[in-house]
Amino acid sequence: MKILITYPPISSEKGVPLLSQNRQFQYFKEPTYIYPVVPAHAATMLSRAGFEVLWKDCIAENCSDDEFNSFVKSKQPDLIVIETKTPVVKKHWQIVNRLKTIAPAAKSVLVGDHVTALPEESFEHSRVDYVLTGGDYDFLLLNLCSYLAGKTQKLEEGIYFRQSGAVVNTGKFKLDHDLGDLPAIERALTQWALYAYKNGNFKSTPGTYIMSGRDCWWGKCTFCSWPSLYPKFRVRPARNVLSEIGGLIDTYRIKEIMDDTGSFPVGDWLQEFCKGMIAAGYNKKISFDCNMRFGALSSKEYALMKDAGFRLLLFGIESANQRTLDRINKNLTVEQIIESCKAARLAGLYPHITIMFGYPWESYEDAQKTLALGRWLLKKGYAYTVQATVVIPYPGTKLFEECGKDNNLRTFNWDDYDMKQPVMKVTYSQEALLSLVRGIYNIAYNPEFILRRLFSIRGKGDIDYFVRGFRKVVGHLFDFQHQHN
Repeated sequence: MKILITYPPISSEKGVPLLSQNRQFQYFKEPTYIYPVVPAHAATMLSRAGFEVLWKDCIAENCSDDEFNSFVKSKQPDLIVIETKTPVVKKHWQIVNRLKTIAPAAKSVLVGDHVTALPEESFEHSRVDYVLTGGDYDFLLLNLCSYLAGKTQKLEEGIYFRQSGAVVNTGKFKLDHDLGDLPAIERALTQWALYAYKNGNFKSTPGTYIMSGRDCWWGKCTFCSWPSLYPKFRVRPARNVLSEIGGLIDTYRIKEIMDDTGSFPVGDWLQEFCKGMIAAGYNKKISFDCNMRFGALSSKEYALMKDAGFRLLLFGIESANQRTLDRINKNLTVEQIIESCKAARLAGLYPHITIMFGYPWESYEDAQKTLALGRWLLKKGYAYTVQATVVIPYPGTKLFEECGKDNNLRTFNWDDYDMKQPVMKVTYSQEALLSLVRGIYNIAYNPEFILRRLFSIRGKGDIDYFVRGFRKVVGHLFDFQHQHN
């Protein structure tokens, strides 16, 4: 049985779609390619179970529609798997329908947060054969393929399919798989090098991604779509993760690793991991990055992470207004934001902050407070890099549900949920909203910010990173230009 795991080409004047392994979809003028960990685990598990696996990421490879169609036609896979998200699901429906003419015998599978939230919708609008819900679709895909190949007699919970003209399912998905059973990813099979260089987070390359857990131990932020995939948090044993890191260093000569767990594990797990990194000497061989929550760590823990080889910590600010932080259930105060940035930076770590604009209950003056806080943290060197976006309420999130009840949604056209414009009603103009996003990225032209960056340069690697980062910033300024209709 031959399985194709693919990201088909999506051509758009908006830019390159940032689709794989991403919680917040965007089109980027200056592309970033993120290694998709869960699909890579799926490919590995299928390969080890004796299935023939094909990997084709046409976005990272910059393949055309014709090249993709020719590839599928020549390979004639039995099963075609596509990870989708809200802003591109309509395009994927069209692709699924087209694939039925290119590879008539192939079954199609959609996975991801959008189809988890609205599983039956894709059957109404396309000829898709299966929808796998939940975030453990690597395990579910192995189960489905084993079922179709006659290797197992039962489908796991969380699978939707057609039967006698109706859409049926096997029940609510369960997150009862042991993450310690996950094999080391076959990076060559999944073409890891496609994602090893064009990534704004990596200071040193080649870099790659891993996930120590699924997904966030807080998991209650109302805007985030991944709690719909992972409503409970699970973590791999620290020794298991350390073994994977050792393999990445020895086999692929990796220089930087980003752990994309929604919030990196803390407490005893973090202590064991950091001490293991130091004992194995990995802290001298790689830089390590992760997502972290404000207020979760002490100064002593930040210092231990620095000793263990951590470099970049990704923090979600989202807003400088306490009312908004409370409403989106961040479990965070503005004071904790500032204190954590300062403590992490004092330990020698580099905070990357994310900010969102466009909450329907915020005034323009409220949003300006968020802009001011973000710029101040960057100017003073307490934050190192930034990502600013328009907040989007994806289906399946509490925010989407809340907006529906309050009649705060401007559109249900999924194409518009791409951060190029607000889809929630805001109290000020679209141009004012996009100018706030650009206002964060304009910090790159601030003299104080530039001087701090220049004084931080210690070698050619810093210069290269600075130049790459500047190109990304310029790209983001174009990403958030006003779209005239």
